[in-house]
Amino acid sequence: MARPKPSMPPKGDILALVDAEGGLEIRVSPGASADAIILPAEGGVLAVRTTAPPEDGKANRAVLKLLAKALGRSASTLELVRGTTSRNKLIRLL
Repeated sequence: MARPKPSMPPKGDILALVDAEGGLEIRVSPGASADAIILPAEGGVLAVRTTAPPEDGKANRAVLKLLAKALGRSASTLELVRGTTSRNKLIRLL
């Protein structure tokens, strides 16, 4: 059976959350049942769910890859600025 496609909002909705310096605040849920990106409610942060476990940076790499796919960019154009061991992270779009 094929792996289900991750749930992703439109690229423009994600880019609307990026600040003037190119920063994007996210909240990560590692070890989820499926990969997904969920738009925030009023004033919240972007939620990213990944099936990758939170060990040895696997979840961080999976989150960058998932965001890159949603934005139509290469993962090398995203940088994890803050939150390597936290659920709350700051990603910079290069």
